[in-house]
Amino acid sequence: MTTQEIQAQAQAQEAIGAAAYIVRPGTAEHVPLPHGGGFELLADAGDTGGALGVNRLTLGEGADGARPHQHARSTELFYVLDGVVEFFVGGGTTSVARGGLVVVPPGTPHAFGAAAGATADLLAALTPGVDRFGYFRALGRIQRGLDTFDSLLPEQDRYDVHFLGGAVAADWESARARTGRAPSR
Repeated sequence: MTTQEIQAQAQAQEAIGAAAYIVRPGTAEHVPLPHGGGFELLADAGDTGGALGVNRLTLGEGADGARPHQHARSTELFYVLDGVVEFFVGGGTTSVARGGLVVVPPGTPHAFGAAAGATADLLAALTPGVDRFGYFRALGRIQRGLDTFDSLLPEQDRYDVHFLGGAVAADWESARARTGRAPSR
Protein backbone atom coordinates (compact mmCIF):
# COMPACT_ATOMS: atom_id res chain seq x y z
CA MET A 1 0.00 0.00 0.00
CA THR A 2 1.11 3.52 -0.67
CA THR A 3 1.24 6.11 2.10
CA GLN A 4 -1.79 7.82 0.54
CA GLU A 5 -3.77 4.55 0.54
CA ILE A 6 -2.88 3.89 4.18
CA GLN A 7 -4.02 7.41 5.15
CA ALA A 8 -7.29 6.95 3.24
CA GLN A 9 -7.82 3.62 4.98
CA ALA A 10 -7.22 5.20 8.39
CA GLN A 11 -9.78 7.90 7.62
CA ALA A 12 -12.32 5.30 6.46
CA GLN A 13 -11.87 3.20 9.58
CA GLU A 14 -13.11 5.17 12.50
CA ALA A 15 -12.59 4.78 16.19
CA ILE A 16 -15.88 5.99 17.61
CA GLY A 17 -15.39 6.87 21.25
CA ALA A 18 -13.84 4.11 23.33
CA ALA A 19 -16.67 1.68 22.67
CA ALA A 20 -16.76 1.05 18.92
CA TYR A 21 -14.50 0.52 15.94
CA ILE A 22 -16.04 0.56 12.48
CA VAL A 23 -14.58 -0.65 9.20
CA ARG A 24 -16.59 0.66 6.26
CA PRO A 25 -17.21 -1.72 3.32
CA GLY A 26 -14.35 -1.75 0.84
CA THR A 27 -11.88 0.04 3.14
CA ALA A 28 -9.99 -2.86 4.73
CA GLU A 29 -6.45 -3.45 3.56
CA HIS A 30 -6.28 -6.39 1.14
CA VAL A 31 -3.23 -8.68 1.16
CA PRO A 32 -3.34 -10.82 -2.00
CA LEU A 33 -2.39 -14.49 -2.06
CA PRO A 34 -1.25 -16.26 -5.24
CA HIS A 35 -4.11 -18.77 -5.45
CA GLY A 36 -6.66 -16.01 -5.98
CA GLY A 37 -7.44 -15.55 -2.31
CA GLY A 38 -6.26 -13.03 0.20
CA PHE A 39 -6.52 -11.46 3.62
CA GLU A 40 -8.83 -8.58 4.44
CA LEU A 41 -7.27 -6.94 7.51
CA LEU A 42 -10.30 -5.80 9.51
CA ALA A 43 -9.19 -4.95 13.07
CA ASP A 44 -5.83 -5.22 14.78
CA ALA A 45 -5.40 -5.35 18.56
CA GLY A 46 -4.45 -1.68 18.61
CA ASP A 47 -7.81 -0.84 17.04
CA THR A 48 -9.77 -2.67 19.75
CA GLY A 49 -7.88 -1.78 22.91
CA GLY A 50 -6.27 -5.23 22.82
CA ALA A 51 -9.60 -7.05 22.98
CA LEU A 52 -9.25 -8.90 19.67
CA GLY A 53 -7.91 -8.94 16.15
CA VAL A 54 -10.04 -9.90 13.14
CA ASN A 55 -9.38 -10.75 9.52
CA ARG A 56 -11.20 -12.36 6.65
CA LEU A 57 -9.36 -14.97 4.62
CA THR A 58 -10.34 -16.31 1.22
CA LEU A 59 -8.56 -19.39 -0.08
CA GLY A 60 -8.46 -20.73 -3.61
CA GLU A 61 -9.40 -24.31 -4.39
CA GLY A 62 -7.47 -26.68 -2.09
CA ALA A 63 -5.13 -23.88 -0.93
CA ASP A 64 -3.38 -23.98 2.43
CA GLY A 65 -4.36 -21.43 5.04
CA ALA A 66 -1.85 -22.04 7.84
CA ARG A 67 0.72 -24.68 8.59
CA PRO A 68 0.72 -26.29 12.07
CA HIS A 69 1.12 -23.75 14.84
CA GLN A 70 -0.25 -22.78 18.22
CA HIS A 71 -0.86 -19.61 20.20
CA ALA A 72 0.55 -19.27 23.71
CA ARG A 73 -1.76 -16.47 24.87
CA SER A 74 -4.74 -16.27 22.56
CA THR A 75 -7.86 -18.19 21.60
CA GLU A 76 -8.55 -18.27 17.85
CA LEU A 77 -12.05 -18.43 16.41
CA PHE A 78 -12.84 -19.40 12.81
CA TYR A 79 -16.29 -18.93 11.26
CA VAL A 80 -16.69 -20.46 7.80
CA LEU A 81 -18.53 -17.92 5.64
CA ASP A 82 -18.48 -20.08 2.52
CA GLY A 83 -16.89 -23.21 1.11
CA VAL A 84 -15.29 -26.03 3.09
CA VAL A 85 -12.27 -25.77 5.38
CA GLU A 86 -10.20 -28.73 6.50
CA PHE A 87 -9.05 -28.15 10.09
CA PHE A 88 -6.32 -30.04 11.89
CA VAL A 89 -6.95 -29.46 15.61
CA GLY A 90 -5.24 -31.23 18.48
CA GLY A 91 -4.07 -34.11 16.29
CA GLY A 92 -7.33 -34.82 14.43
CA THR A 93 -8.68 -33.59 11.09
CA THR A 94 -12.24 -32.46 10.38
CA SER A 95 -13.97 -30.67 7.53
CA VAL A 96 -16.17 -27.70 8.38
CA ALA A 97 -18.58 -26.24 5.83
CA ARG A 98 -20.37 -22.91 5.50
CA GLY A 99 -21.91 -21.80 8.79
CA GLY A 100 -19.54 -23.90 10.92
CA LEU A 101 -17.48 -22.56 13.80
CA VAL A 102 -14.15 -23.73 15.24
CA VAL A 103 -12.69 -22.31 18.47
CA VAL A 104 -9.07 -23.17 19.26
CA PRO A 105 -7.86 -22.52 22.84
CA PRO A 106 -4.32 -21.37 23.66
CA GLY A 107 -1.67 -24.08 23.41
CA THR A 108 -3.67 -26.23 20.97
CA PRO A 109 -1.83 -27.25 17.79
CA HIS A 110 -3.84 -26.43 14.68
CA ALA A 111 -3.62 -25.90 10.92
CA PHE A 112 -6.17 -25.39 8.16
CA GLY A 113 -6.72 -25.09 4.44
CA ALA A 114 -9.46 -25.19 1.84
CA ALA A 115 -10.64 -28.75 1.35
CA ALA A 116 -9.63 -30.54 -1.85
CA GLY A 117 -11.85 -29.35 -4.69
CA ALA A 118 -13.27 -26.49 -2.60
CA THR A 119 -12.59 -22.83 -2.01
CA ALA A 120 -13.01 -21.25 1.41
CA ASP A 121 -13.99 -17.91 2.90
CA LEU A 122 -13.59 -17.56 6.64
CA LEU A 123 -13.61 -14.96 9.36
CA ALA A 124 -10.87 -15.37 11.95
CA ALA A 125 -10.69 -13.63 15.33
CA LEU A 126 -7.93 -13.83 17.93
CA THR A 127 -8.60 -12.88 21.55
CA PRO A 128 -7.04 -11.30 23.45
CA GLY A 129 -5.81 -9.41 20.44
CA VAL A 130 -2.24 -9.34 19.21
CA ASP A 131 -1.13 -6.78 16.64
CA ARG A 132 -0.70 -9.18 13.70
CA PHE A 133 -1.33 -7.17 10.54
CA GLY A 134 2.45 -7.25 9.97
CA TYR A 135 2.31 -11.04 10.18
CA PHE A 136 -0.40 -11.27 7.51
CA ARG A 137 1.50 -8.88 5.23
CA ALA A 138 4.59 -11.07 5.67
CA LEU A 139 2.56 -14.19 4.80
CA GLY A 140 1.41 -12.49 1.62
CA ARG A 141 5.02 -11.72 0.65
CA ILE A 142 6.08 -15.29 1.47
CA GLN A 143 3.22 -16.82 -0.55
CA ARG A 144 4.13 -14.62 -3.54
CA GLY A 145 7.82 -15.63 -3.29
CA LEU A 146 9.00 -12.18 -2.18
CA ASP A 147 10.30 -13.39 1.19
CA THR A 148 11.13 -16.68 2.91
CA PHE A 149 9.20 -18.50 5.61
CA ASP A 150 12.35 -18.40 7.76
CA SER A 151 11.94 -14.60 7.99
CA LEU A 152 8.91 -15.20 10.25
CA LEU A 153 10.65 -17.48 12.72
CA PRO A 154 12.22 -14.68 14.83
CA GLU A 155 8.76 -13.04 15.07
CA GLN A 156 6.89 -15.97 16.66
CA ASP A 157 6.65 -14.41 20.13
CA ARG A 158 5.74 -10.98 18.75
CA TYR A 159 2.78 -12.37 16.79
CA ASP A 160 1.94 -15.23 19.22
CA VAL A 161 2.20 -17.70 16.34
CA HIS A 162 4.47 -20.59 17.29
CA PHE A 163 5.14 -22.90 14.33
CA LEU A 164 5.30 -26.63 14.93
CA GLY A 165 7.39 -29.19 13.11
CA GLY A 166 8.12 -32.84 13.79
CA ALA A 167 5.24 -35.27 14.26
CA VAL A 168 2.55 -32.55 14.27
CA ALA A 169 3.66 -31.21 10.88
CA ALA A 170 4.00 -34.74 9.51
CA ASP A 171 0.45 -35.59 10.68
CA TRP A 172 -0.94 -32.49 8.93
CA GLU A 173 0.94 -33.27 5.73
CA SER A 174 -0.31 -36.84 5.83
CA ALA A 175 -3.90 -35.72 6.41
CA ARG A 176 -3.73 -33.26 3.48
CA ALA A 177 -2.28 -35.94 1.22
CA ARG A 178 -5.06 -38.41 2.16
CA THR A 179 -7.70 -35.90 1.11
CA GLY A 180 -6.02 -35.21 -2.21
CA ARG A 181 -4.23 -32.00 -1.33
CA ALA A 182 -0.60 -32.03 -0.24
CA PRO A 183 0.44 -28.89 1.66
CA SER A 184 2.52 -26.31 -0.14
CA ARG A 185 5.91 -25.51 1.24
